[in-house]
Amino acid sequence: MKIFSIAVFSFIAFFFSTVYAEPAPKMSGGMLVNGTGMTLYTFDNDPSGSGKSACNSQCAALWPPVMASDSDKAQGDYSIVTRDDRSKQWAYKGKPLYTYAGDKKPGDTAGDNVKEVWHIAK
Repeated sequence: MKIFSIAVFSFIAFFFSTVYAEPAPKMSGGMLVNGTGMTLYTFDNDPSGSGKSACNSQCAALWPPVMASDSDKAQGDYSIVTRDDRSKQWAYKGKPLYTYAGDKKPGDTAGDNVKEVWHIAK
């Protein structure tokens, strides 16, 4: 049973990292966006350069992390952090990147300055 559980966990981790991985973020209109043009944000509670995300569980439901695949590579100001669940997330200048569930279309910026700890990534 233990081997089966490990195999299932490995498959699920591979599936989610492959299916939900996004292309590297890019600059557009003076801010970072994902592959579909949605605004990206940073979280003040993520220590820069720590290689970790402080936004997990319920937080990540409202602020979905910008996922990277195992084959993605850091370059320039873009790096990759490992989340608590071992999935990979894009970071910019050492800060993990997120979208905001309240943004409905490309160019929306409803997440900027939420609780004075979420900011548009620039």
